Amino acid sequence: MKAMVFAAGQGLRLGPLTNTTPKALVPVAGRPMIEYPLRLLRHYGILEIVVNLHHLGEQIETYLGDGSKLGLRIIYSKETELLDTGGGLLKARPFLQDGTFIVINTDVLIDLPLAELAAFHDNSHAEATLVLRPDELADQYGSIEIDSNGKIYRFLETQRPEAPPASGTKLMFTGVQILQPRIFDYMNMEKGLQKFGTTKHTYPKMLLEGEKLYGFYFNGFWQDLGTVDRIRNAEETLAQGKAKLHYL
Repeated sequence: MKAMVFAAGQGLRLGPLTNTTPKALVPVAGRPMIEYPLRLLRHYGILEIVVNLHHLGEQIETYLGDGSKLGLRIIYSKETELLDTGGGLLKARPFLQDGTFIVINTDVLIDLPLAELAAFHDNSHAEATLVLRPDELADQYGSIEIDSNGKIYRFLETQRPEAPPASGTKLMFTGVQILQPRIFDYMNMEKGLQKFGTTKHTYPKMLLEGEKLYGFYFNGFWQDLGTVDRIRNAEETLAQGKAKLHYL
């Protein structure tokens, strides 16, 4: 299995740190942020990884090189302009299109049992499986609902025609997903590469077309690293032993 790590973002919420340092290299508990998803992948034997680059991307490439110092094989997808999640995936299609692949955001710290996710995805015969977590503020940021088997029936403002009544359990996307190449069939290439997001454009289309979109319910340790305060919270949680990352 291959993987993609999104690392092209400008990290505006982390300014002024990211004026001179790419978000992916901002330190979190003594190591660059991007090392966490890379080490998670390595722990489960996923060694072939594409990293997309834009803002100060040359620093990331210099630090990681070909990935050998982490026991990985890393290549890069360089974006002259930010393409968002959908455009970024589409640009990396030649590397990813041969089989099941995993996508992880750089700014996600998660103690995820990746083997369980892969097994769930396989057993569900899913085209896309998103790792979801409960959050009281889900409606504020965009909620997702699943049925008892994990099949997604409401995704943000879009729902399947046969969707059951709202369950009351609102879930949010963690930034980790496992995908089949079929996702590329729902990405418009008529005008070449363009900036678009999978959550706003691709998944709603797939949902309405009846594709198998699933949610893997996760209630373990997760922390977004998009702001200085959130990085500090993550560092304090780890330092106090309130959470432990099993892959380190």
